[in-house]
Amino acid sequence: MAVLEIIKIGHPVLSVPAKPVVNIDQTIVELASNMVNTMHQAPGIGLAAPQVNVSLRLITVDLSVGENKDELIVMVNPEIIEQEGEQKAEEGCLSVPGIYEKVLRPARLAVKGYNLDGQEVLIEAQDILARVLSHEIDHLQGKLFVDRLSPLKREMIKKRLKKELAKGTNI
Repeated sequence: MAVLEIIKIGHPVLSVPAKPVVNIDQTIVELASNMVNTMHQAPGIGLAAPQVNVSLRLITVDLSVGENKDELIVMVNPEIIEQEGEQKAEEGCLSVPGIYEKVLRPARLAVKGYNLDGQEVLIEAQDILARVLSHEIDHLQGKLFVDRLSPLKREMIKKRLKKELAKGTNI
């Protein structure tokens, strides 16, 4: 298993919709395995393929950060089919390091997709799992969590990131 490079805000692949996975083959299985390893090493609780510079609809989620293998979710071509309510809580992103802001997300949602065996799966989630699934599926739509913030907040974050880059900080 490899640890993949997590690309950062500003990279073009993060702002375009990812392509559907047509065939769940060994390449997709290996990509998923490498994504799980990368997510755990970061450490993070979610990762979408575009974050490792692969424009495909594949996500990994693990709220236990590798502590409980039963909590690992790998979904191919996930889509939100139902959502309700609202929750607002602080979020961060491996592709936007050091930035944490309160983001409005659905309180509950249902996500349909496929596992690595090609079987359809349905996940009904609430609270933090709903938040993480929504966040990762946003990545597949070419959206970052900062895109859900007010224009003023986004501009402040851009200025902060530019300063960090100017100082030579590797964001």
